Amino acid sequence: MAGRNQGCWDRWYQTAQKRLPVLRWLPRYSLQWLQLDIIAGLTVGLTVVPQALAYAEVAGLPMQYGLYSSFMGCFVYCVLGTAKDVTLGPTAIMSLLVSSYAFHDPTYAILLTFLSGCIQLIMGFLHLGFLLDFISYPVIRGFTSAAAVTIGFNQVKALLGLQNIPRQFFLQVYYTFSRIGETRAGDSILGLICLIVLTGLNQMKNHIPRVYRTEKLSVRISQLIVWATATARNALVVLFAGLVAYSFQVTGSQPFTLTGTIPQGLPPFQPPPFSKVTPNETVRFGEMVQAIGAGLAVVPLMGLLETVAIAKAFASQNNYQIDPDQELLAMGFTNLFGSFVSSYPVTGSFGRTAVNAQTGVCSPAGGLITGALVLLSLAFLTSLFYYIPKAALAAVIICAVAPMFDAKIFHTLWQVKRLDLVPLCVTFLLCFWEMQYGIVAGVLVSAILLLYPIARPQIKVSDHETILLQPSSGLYFPAIEFLRDTVHKRALSVSPLRTVILDCTHVSNIDYTVVMGLSELLQQFQCRRISLIFINVQAHVLQVLLAANLEGFRNISRLEDAEKSREEEPRRANEALFDGSDSILPTSGIIQ
Repeated sequence: MAGRNQGCWDRWYQTAQKRLPVLRWLPRYSLQWLQLDIIAGLTVGLTVVPQALAYAEVAGLPMQYGLYSSFMGCFVYCVLGTAKDVTLGPTAIMSLLVSSYAFHDPTYAILLTFLSGCIQLIMGFLHLGFLLDFISYPVIRGFTSAAAVTIGFNQVKALLGLQNIPRQFFLQVYYTFSRIGETRAGDSILGLICLIVLTGLNQMKNHIPRVYRTEKLSVRISQLIVWATATARNALVVLFAGLVAYSFQVTGSQPFTLTGTIPQGLPPFQPPPFSKVTPNETVRFGEMVQAIGAGLAVVPLMGLLETVAIAKAFASQNNYQIDPDQELLAMGFTNLFGSFVSSYPVTGSFGRTAVNAQTGVCSPAGGLITGALVLLSLAFLTSLFYYIPKAALAAVIICAVAPMFDAKIFHTLWQVKRLDLVPLCVTFLLCFWEMQYGIVAGVLVSAILLLYPIARPQIKVSDHETILLQPSSGLYFPAIEFLRDTVHKRALSVSPLRTVILDCTHVSNIDYTVVMGLSELLQQFQCRRISLIFINVQAHVLQVLLAANLEGFRNISRLEDAEKSREEEPRRANEALFDGSDSILPTSGIIQ
């Protein structure tokens, strides 16, 4: 009895560990892990606060919503996440999608968060993560590269101090260049300085030599200072720009466009809005969902794709395993709970995850420190954000999205497989029109390229006394017409008519439409008194063909036996005539 109870307890605990990954690492948690997690959490927090303010601008929302979106993922992922390095929060791509589908309205953005979380949870519980596999790498790179250009150029107006520029990409390009003469000198100079400093610190971080314990203490401390400065570059640049703006404010002049007032305090904990009241009418839930439209598919899928891709990359790099379905659940609960604190949809951040990994984080508990730092910023520091110049935040965003533009992918695909340039270019170009059109068109083009070999499989033809046809893959319903046309062209439309041997060595699967097509071919061959012989049919395919009871079907094990059977056909035909038979057609069955 005790053994049975112990077995039930073990199974229950294993199930709990699967659904609550915190139970796997918490029993092994140590003081050393705590020290490293605190350092990593603080470092990521110094990165996420200025980025959150900047990404809210990309999403077209008031800046406090960037901070509202930055802490829930830290707490939820600590309990439900399976990757120690991943950090969830606002990102450039997700902010751009929110800008497209939430119409710069917090009400729509919060509802989109709630619905995205529900959809992601359903996908996680139903193990539908495999759907992401149908978004090919060229489509992903085309989308992210177009997003980098769109987001980067969207910040040029803030970098130059231009006002009232449309957000649609092509109109934005036109009006930015047509109004270039209205550039504010203060914003452009400060933005350029911030860009140069951020780029320099990033390059410095990438070229810091490795530190060994045998080095002198002074050398190790100096390298640590350089590394910390380069890692926290976003916070330092924003702080420097804010101090400069504040100094001008004190003197009574202000050459910069400032962020302005941000409401202080934590967001209220309340259910997401399911309707929107305007002065003229009330927009109901159904109308809001209809307005969001394709965003209900694009936002959850792109969020999952970004998170799972980042988790897999860092799990491979740091030698641990993740559970993709559990990652879907972590994302779903993050967005679901986030909608109760006025968050817009979030996903995994590659940049902050890289910072997390490089600072030596040991567990997802580092996210607790990051989340606490964001909450402290909301509670006590929002009044200081008033003096942050928008040009500095624009520089932060441009430097964050610049690595997303992958110029090398065009040359790589040209060298490796030029056909993959088609979905890449289609996605890249159409994303400048509308993001959803680019993604959908890229997926459709990829699907066509995937299905074409199924509809037109390679068929090896050997033309001797008989025609030997060898399909290179399985036969599915789109391919049967192509196979029939090939047979007609090679055997039935020539003089004299030719016997066909169909080598099914590589045919691993067939469907009912193919069976019916083969049945019609067999009837045509019988009417012309020539043979269609099958050889090397795999067992499960043979079972399907036998179950169909095809008239005239013959399967022979080897090519030599098929050739011998073909030579004996005239003799069998003569015997049939001599016996007074009404037909010389071969009988149904299997010749082994």
